[in-house]
Amino acid sequence: MTTDKPQTAEKYSAPALSKGLDILELLATKSTGMRKSDIANELDRSVSEIFRMLAVLVDRDYVSIDEASEQYTLTLKMFELSHRHPPVKRLTTVAADVMAELADALNQSIHLSILHGPNILVIAQNDPPGNNITSVRLGARIPLTQTASGAVLVSQLSKARLNAICAEIENTPKAQIEIFRNNVAQAKQDGVCVAPSMVIAGVQNISVPIRDYSGDIVASLTIPFIQRLISTTDPDLETAKGEMMSSAKNISNLLGANLS
Repeated sequence: MTTDKPQTAEKYSAPALSKGLDILELLATKSTGMRKSDIANELDRSVSEIFRMLAVLVDRDYVSIDEASEQYTLTLKMFELSHRHPPVKRLTTVAADVMAELADALNQSIHLSILHGPNILVIAQNDPPGNNITSVRLGARIPLTQTASGAVLVSQLSKARLNAICAEIENTPKAQIEIFRNNVAQAKQDGVCVAPSMVIAGVQNISVPIRDYSGDIVASLTIPFIQRLISTTDPDLETAKGEMMSSAKNISNLLGANLS
């Protein structure tokens, strides 16, 4: 099988591993099975070396063989492996260092949230080194209509889905729903939501989306921005906003989003 990749010198070479990966990548493109002679032809390999690779892949359950047709197909093992790592654990692991550095750089508390029914769920949280902070408790569940995080998390949803979620939240004042919808529109248009807290006076929430490899929003990164009267060295709101957007892009790319 030929490719258009440029020929570059590799520091390390693992021919056997390369052969095995070539087979897996080839079978992944086929809707039906392939005989070993067909695999060998497409990969420009000898049948004997392909047979050895297939024997190992079958033994490790990455590939199965139909004895009647002698055709090889992929099993679901790679799919299962890719989903074995819990999404939330992966998300918090990837975001941990970025969040810690951001909390220190901005001198602000920062939290990471996911959508949990009609609420946001805080799954990670970092505080800055200073004494005067405003933070959200790890594990907190908050009605999404009260938060900038919620506005960001639902900004990709259809209007019908958004209406359905809002309907699940009881006793929400109409004025709050209107503010929330404006925040959703801002997040959708600008890729960031900057809005006064609906819970604490004087706090400006800055929330940005975290995207996965498919481009879907899977989490929101948020700081309840406070302006300290005793400090003249803290970054201002606009600086914090820019740093938040840059950090969210960084985390998203670590999750495979490939954002430019």
